[in-house]
Amino acid sequence: MNFDLNSKKVLADFVRDLPKVELHLHIEGTLEPELLLSLAERHRIAMPYANIEMARAAYEFDDLQSFLNVYYLGTSVLREERDFYELTQAYMQRCRQQNIIHTEIFFDPQTHLSHSVPLDAVMGGIQSALREAELEWGISSALILCFERDREAETTVGLLEDALRIGGIAGVGLDSAELGNPPRKFQEVFKLAKSLGLHRVAHAGEEGPPDYIWEALDTLEVERIDHGVRCMEDPQLVQRLLVEKIPLTVCPFSNVELKVFPDLHSHNLGDLLAAGLSATINSDDPAYFGGYLNENIVETMDCLSLGVEDLIVLQKNAIEASFCSESRKLEMNHLLEKYIKNYTSIS
Repeated sequence: MNFDLNSKKVLADFVRDLPKVELHLHIEGTLEPELLLSLAERHRIAMPYANIEMARAAYEFDDLQSFLNVYYLGTSVLREERDFYELTQAYMQRCRQQNIIHTEIFFDPQTHLSHSVPLDAVMGGIQSALREAELEWGISSALILCFERDREAETTVGLLEDALRIGGIAGVGLDSAELGNPPRKFQEVFKLAKSLGLHRVAHAGEEGPPDYIWEALDTLEVERIDHGVRCMEDPQLVQRLLVEKIPLTVCPFSNVELKVFPDLHSHNLGDLLAAGLSATINSDDPAYFGGYLNENIVETMDCLSLGVEDLIVLQKNAIEASFCSESRKLEMNHLLEKYIKNYTSIS
């Protein structure tokens, strides 16, 4: 490369139009305070926030559980299909603005079912917005049904079967409160998912120990680890992730907000890359954690003094780790390389 991202402004300009892939995004985590209060008014649901400023002030957390408390309160305003459509459409508009060309989206049906929202309404609203974004803007996507690990696992097989009858999911995942909820609880439903040809991912090694990453790999047979930043505590685990080329969907802003790291300067993304691991950058729950994908990339690279080569590796990792067809991966790599070539020629 004959150019250098030698200032934060140059970096931000480069990242703005860079074709990008996002692999770790909870659609419920894109619920901005403005939409939250609008939906609360629509459905006459009382919220403990009198205005936007109070709602934003509530988006401050000490740990994963304190975040989840606010997060799940927010989901209570999502009541009908058009709510899920508007939520997803707003995120896909962000993707268009930030030149995210492919996104893989988690959703938490158990939360909505507990609010008596039909699964058809949840999936119908999300999928309508995803289809529109692909038709109108060419943004491809995959939808991943997440099981909440702090709930009982017994109902998950039936939930998966219901979702398959509706259709349109690419895989299954595991999220919510990690501590005290080991991956093995969900072995049965992940085994079923594999037998049906569905992709499998799981949150592990964020607040939970490296053992949870081992367990997700061995018991759930996942293809990607969501977060996974604590893998560096276990050299044998790092070696396995290297050998098996297991991607890590890292979320820097989230890790700092939930006190996994004290600040971005302390984040271990640079160490993950130096170890040769297939790390990627993602925004997780951007409405709650202070930034979408571009902001995560710019601030993290700036704080860790990562260079353009690192950024290109991160994006190539994301393309390869996606659940796209090989032809779509080739197309996305071509778009990435074309952008870099054009940028280089005018720098």
